[in-house]
Parts: sequence; C-alpha cells; structure tokens
Amino acid sequence: MYLESIVPHLKCNTCSAVSSSVTHHHDYCVLGAGPAGLQMGYFLSRSQRDYIILERNAGPGSFFQKYPRHRKLISINKIYTGRQNKEFNLRHDWNSLLSDRPDLLFQRVSRDLYPEADTYPLYLSMFESELGLKVKYRTDVGRIRASDLAGNKSYILTDQHGTDYKCRVLLVSTGLWVPEQVDFVGSDLVEGYESVSTDPEEYKDQAVLILGKGNSAFETAQSILGRASRIHLYSPSPVRLAWQTHYVGDLRAVNNELLDTYQLKSLDGLVEGGLEDIAIVRRRREEGKMRTGKKRPGANITAENLPGYHDDNFSLRQPYDRVIRCLGFRFNFTIFDGLARLPHSTCARGRLPAVTAWYEGRGTSNLFILGTAAHSRDYRTSAGGFIHGFRYTVRAVHKVLEQRYHNNAWPATRLSTSQLLSWILKRVNEASGPYQMFGVLGDIILLQGAHCEYLEEFPVQALPHFSALSGRRISEHGLLVVVMQYGLNHTNTLGPGRAESEWTKAWKSNFLHPVIYYYPTLPTEKDMRQRPVGWPLPRPNAVHHMVEDFLTEWDQPISHSQPLRRFLEYCLKTDLRAFYAESCFRLSLTNHKPPLFCRQGYLNKEGFVGNSHLWQHAREAGLMPAHQGSVIPADDGLFSEYLPHAGAAVTSTIDFDL
Repeated sequence: MYLESIVPHLKCNTCSAVSSSVTHHHDYCVLGAGPAGLQMGYFLSRSQRDYIILERNAGPGSFFQKYPRHRKLISINKIYTGRQNKEFNLRHDWNSLLSDRPDLLFQRVSRDLYPEADTYPLYLSMFESELGLKVKYRTDVGRIRASDLAGNKSYILTDQHGTDYKCRVLLVSTGLWVPEQVDFVGSDLVEGYESVSTDPEEYKDQAVLILGKGNSAFETAQSILGRASRIHLYSPSPVRLAWQTHYVGDLRAVNNELLDTYQLKSLDGLVEGGLEDIAIVRRRREEGKMRTGKKRPGANITAENLPGYHDDNFSLRQPYDRVIRCLGFRFNFTIFDGLARLPHSTCARGRLPAVTAWYEGRGTSNLFILGTAAHSRDYRTSAGGFIHGFRYTVRAVHKVLEQRYHNNAWPATRLSTSQLLSWILKRVNEASGPYQMFGVLGDIILLQGAHCEYLEEFPVQALPHFSALSGRRISEHGLLVVVMQYGLNHTNTLGPGRAESEWTKAWKSNFLHPVIYYYPTLPTEKDMRQRPVGWPLPRPNAVHHMVEDFLTEWDQPISHSQPLRRFLEYCLKTDLRAFYAESCFRLSLTNHKPPLFCRQGYLNKEGFVGNSHLWQHAREAGLMPAHQGSVIPADDGLFSEYLPHAGAAVTSTIDFDL
C-alpha cells in the first residue's frame, strides 16, 4: 500500500499561529521534537517523505532544559576509544543521533564523560538545523482523534489554536514528562522532584525523606548530602544497581554516594515499604516537622496514632523537615480520544503505552510510539528507553514504514555463503545497534544455499511477522538470528569466577556476548509466548554462544572464529574453511565436490589476492611461464575485503579498523 501525496507541508521552523479553519495534511506527523522525533525526522527526510514534526515548545529537546534537575547527564560520552571505526565508537557514545554526517556527533558540543544537561538541547538544535528538518514549534497538540474509513485509520491532531493536522501515519515521540504521583494520607505535604529547590543551602541541617530509589532520588540526595542532617530514601523495592543488573535505568555509580554514608553508618539510609500504605502528618508541637508511619484502616490519622509514636524501633520514627517525591515520570495518555486512545502497558505500573514488537500501538493501527515511551517492549531488560537504544529502534520503525507504505523491502546485503563467517565476525565486533539493544534487535540471515541475505537490526520479537514487516521470504534453508545477550546466571558481578573464559563453556558466559540461533522455519506467535524465561527467542534447532571476552573483541581464531565456523557448517551442512589457491587446485583434482570457498572463488575464476610466494611456487611447479606473475593483479571486488581476513584453512585474527 502506498501513501497518497496530499498537500505540501509547511516549510517553516517557527511558523506563527494560523487560522483555526485551516487543516494541514501530511503523510506523516511526528509529535514531539525530542531526540526520538528528530531521529525519525532525519529518516523521513532522507527518504523524501511528506512529514511534519510538531513541538509545543520553542526549541527541540525541551525536557533537557529542565531535567535532570541537578543538570548532570548520566549518559556516557566516551570520545577516546583508541579506534577510528565510527560504527564501533557509537557503542560508547550514548548521546549522538544517527545520520550520514560523520561530523554530526554530540562531541561537538561537549567532551565531558558525563555532560551538562544544557548541552543536549544545543546538540539537538544543531542536528535539526544542519539537516534541515521540518519542525513547527510552539504547536501544542491538546487532542488526538482517529478517523476510521474502511478499516484504515488516519489521525487528526488539534493544537491550541484549533488548527487541525491530518496525517495517515502518526508517530508519537513525546517521551515521559508527567510526574508520577502516589495518593496517600498527607501526599499534599510532599514536594515534587519537578519543583523542589536545587539550592543545597536550603537544606542546611534539615532531615529529608525522599520517596523513591531511582536515579532522580539519588541525584537529589547526592546534591544535599553535605548539607542535610540526615537523608532517608523510602520505596517498596530495594535499590537496584546498574552495574549488577546491566540495566542502565537502575542506579548509576555517578549518583550513589549515599550508599557509602548509609553502609558506613553516617546518619543516611534506605528503607523499604509500600507507598500507598504510609501516612505523613504535620506535628503540632514541632512546627514544620512531619512524621511518617503506616496507615491504620479507619483511623483518624494523627501523629499520635502513627506506628512510630509507639514503636520505639520504627525506622522512620524521627520527624522530617521535608518529604520529596522522586518517582519518575509517566506517559501523557490524556490527549488521545476515542479510537486513538492507547492502552496502558502491563509493566512499569502502567506508566507506558502498550505497543507491538514493531512499536505500533496495540489497537491503534498506523500509530507508532517512538523513544522512551516505547520502552514497554524491553522495560528493565535493554536500553530502549534511552537515547543510545531508541535511536536504533526508531531506525527499525522507519524500515517497517518503508515496507508497509512504500513497498521498499528491508535493506539486505547479498553474500556468498563462504563470506558469511567473516561478515558475522565483522558485525559482532563493530555493530552498535545489536550491542546497545541487546536481546531486542538482531541480525537476520536468510539462508539460500550458496548465497544468503543479511538483514541488520530487526526486532527479534517480531519474527513471527517477519515476511510482512520486511518484505522478504524465508527459503527452505531456514534462517540464522544473531543477537547480543547477557547470561542468565546471576552471579556476583565483581566477585571471583564472574566471567567465563573457556570457549567450550561459552554457554555459561555472564557478560554481554554474541549468540546465534538457527531455525529451519520462522517461529510462531505461540513459540514466542512459550519461550523460556529470560530468553529473547524461542528454543531453536541449534544455538551457538560465542564466549564472552574481556575486551569485547570476538576475533580470536581458537576461542571465537573456529567454533563459530563449525556451528555454521553444522547448520549449512557445508565446508566453510578458506583455502589457498594451491589447496583449491589439489582439492579440485581429488574431490568430486570441492569446498564451497574454492567453488565460489578459484573454480569460478574469481581469482585470489596474489603474493610473491604463490607466484614463485607456481613458476617452480611449471604451472605458468617464468615471466608471468611479476605484477600482482588487482583485487577482485567480491572477495577483496573477505580474503585478506580469511587466511588459510582456519580463519585468522581480524582487524576491523582497517
């Protein structure tokens, strides 16, 4: 199905208010000019689609103009990696957006490992202006409704002036910005993270209770650690440390100084308990002081009937000067009306909209969720809620749009099967998408006998719908799926025996490592639902773990290349070894079916990269005149990159920065 080109879009970045009687038509409406919205704008612009980005504020990335409140980002900006490979370097650049401009990186505005928050709107402004993206600012969409004609939904967005924007496809990238609140007795006495003072001097010698144990809570605590008399953090769950869980949304080390003062008993501490069950009341005898305790059903709540008043060992028995709510944010569901209304996800306490594996709203066809708001697909398991993760899921959504609405199949690289080993090694050693979106985005290899098609960064949980989403078919040879995953063995991440180094026990790897799945046919929806707990995919017919590597370099011949080659040979039922020319010549004379490498190269007159030893050997054997071979022929285009890395009978170490 093709989108109809309707009416040219507005060609301005700061359009003034327009008459409410005007309706603007676009194929694509992108709601929100944050990092996800601008990332999608880049892909739509590159594809020359009719689109408009609508933003309620005066510039891009308005969330970062206020948050985090204490103005330090926790997204890594590691500029010096020792590598020149731009794709590899994106593994350690958590702020840049994707583009075909190698200079359009976040490091142009900051070289700090943990940058100041004010630099991010500057980067987004630079990204938008230098790429000429079509953004309409000061457009506050307050209502979204759906128009369903013959089962084909389109969407109408109404702004603060009553102006309508009608689009065939709606891409929502508004992020999470509504503060999460919990209703309990005394919740009106609580200050919010969004408005609390950031001046440490205002907390001098005060006792502070913070509701929450996430990064915003610890960020707030850390800023007043040297001024407050005591700081307690209260929430239902124990603190989760990112370096233990491998989830970047958990507490980061840059914010966790309070753990020292807690464990070394310097007045601060962490307490677990239900938020809905507490009560906060102001004490009459101590003006400005507040007491906390567990609610008693049916009781008239006063300080005297709180547990802390009678229990002489209640953790929160001492009064507090301030109580601060730091519970994160939720998606704004209120602007969606009728058929456009999005369902709540079952995770994250319903703070996120429910989406399909390809990020389309459940029950809202032609409406896609981008960025942080789409994190329900990988909540607490991968990086889809963060810039360094969702820049890749946005790219995947764009490929889905191109196939569905413009009949452009998912891009694929056609390879000789003999090249597959080297191509996989190249991807697992440099690709940033599967590395950041581990367990969510994977490379799909469509096996077709002597050749294969290599598709990059497909949402693996959408595999049952692969043909419809990608526009490509599975042959009788099956498919391989390459993903990155952490191990399921929950060990002490800093203790002895935390890593596996023996390639024969690669399946025991705990840290991030490549895993290759082989399926003769596509998994079904039922297979996906019944997959083992913690697995990104259903049980395959064969699976291969590449042993974790301390340097995250999976390029060693014995530990990495050779086991992978043998696994591929098992799945493909063919010899994938690489051979020198003389070996191919000998095998061609002594075998009915020489190895695939020789058939696709030597016997196909593709040629090999010459060297003085080969030419000298050929002349001495009388295979060519003495004068021939003094000049080495040019590399063959098909094998020029492959053969220098492939080596002889067993693949050799690869330098992917060449």
